[in-house]
Amino acid sequence: MIRIAPAGRVLAVVAATSLALTACGGGGDTAKPASSSAAPSSAAPAAKGDGTLTVGTLLPQTGSLAFLGPPEFAGVDAAIKEINEAGGVLGKPVTKYDTDSGDTTTNIASQSVDKLLAQKADAIIGAASSSVSESVIDKITSAGVVQFSPANTSDKFTTIKDNGLYFRTAPPDKLQGRVLGDLIVADGSDTVGILAMQDSYGTGLADQVAKTVTDGGAEVVERVDYDPKAADFSADVAKIKAKNPKAIVLIGFEETAKVIQELIKQGLPASKHKWYMVDGNLSNTNYVKMPKGTLKGVKGTTPGAAAPDDFKGKLTAVNPKLEDFSYAPESYDAMNLIALAAEAAKSDAGVDIGAKLAEVSKGGEKCNNFKSCVDLLKAGKDIDYDGVSGQVEFNDAGDPAVATIGIYQYGDDNKYPTKALEYRTGNIAG
Repeated sequence: MIRIAPAGRVLAVVAATSLALTACGGGGDTAKPASSSAAPSSAAPAAKGDGTLTVGTLLPQTGSLAFLGPPEFAGVDAAIKEINEAGGVLGKPVTKYDTDSGDTTTNIASQSVDKLLAQKADAIIGAASSSVSESVIDKITSAGVVQFSPANTSDKFTTIKDNGLYFRTAPPDKLQGRVLGDLIVADGSDTVGILAMQDSYGTGLADQVAKTVTDGGAEVVERVDYDPKAADFSADVAKIKAKNPKAIVLIGFEETAKVIQELIKQGLPASKHKWYMVDGNLSNTNYVKMPKGTLKGVKGTTPGAAAPDDFKGKLTAVNPKLEDFSYAPESYDAMNLIALAAEAAKSDAGVDIGAKLAEVSKGGEKCNNFKSCVDLLKAGKDIDYDGVSGQVEFNDAGDPAVATIGIYQYGDDNKYPTKALEYRTGNIAG
């Protein structure tokens, strides 16, 4: 075991093997009391199922997180393929409709949700972006439909009003923020600068990193929350340069490439200052055209346990062109859990699925794929689904109670390998 910070948090260090997983979500606190995703409230309509589990995907085909779309779609498709080969759900094949979530610069997500509700979706998998999910969660859950994100990490969803129908396989940012902050301190940086995109994801994750760094005895000498749509980041970077920190934390999405160009222009390269990145900008496509070695040695964190190589084979079987595997395990597990909850409820209605999701994720006989799990359910046994992304085990808020964060490092080719430096597993509560 490894002690992570003076607060006494303990995270297990797991041997690094295999698949790299990128994340994206949000942050921000709310004064509302914690909602429970374990049982839908009376506010959600008691929609009746029609006997066929219908799932919609609300995942990025366009926008700032479009690079996450292919692996997420592949994860869902790989799960459905196995589910239908095992006889489907409630004796019928799963029906699926794919839609685009876009990003917050458009109204694509809302339009997609309207289409999926019109197609009588019982559950919607997505969105990838926390801000996008936040914009449609009320429309989805008020309709009595489960919303299940494989990639939202905003702390806000822990307490958001969701009628007990919002779940996620990605952990809240508080865990990633602790791991990243502890990593920075352990690497010997006692002065830190933070450049974070100004939205619920960036500010929330930056808050947690700053707290952890400070608790660890280091100082955040400058923090800049910037407009990700800005055409120029020179003034933002200049504020960091003025304080000359040993470490620079970059929290954002695809605009990080422009921020990096400005860092180099102003004399703050990764070779002189330690750069750290997060799930939203940890990419193997965004920086490959930069000069060789630009990101060499840069470290980044992202949610997700090590995944076996055979899982990558399942993904490429449904999408031979797949090159990135970020959030595919979380998407695969989301689909399996929805299907198993429907089987446990003996109903495809969203409110019934929502009432059973926590139950199939913990406390019963261990199983790790749809076929073995559904056989146990049909034998009258309680199950505990452990997925490719980790243990899952939903708490009362619909969050995974325990999760894993991978730590990756870029090479001379401006890419990070699929093999992580290490994986740290910890309780979300701290």
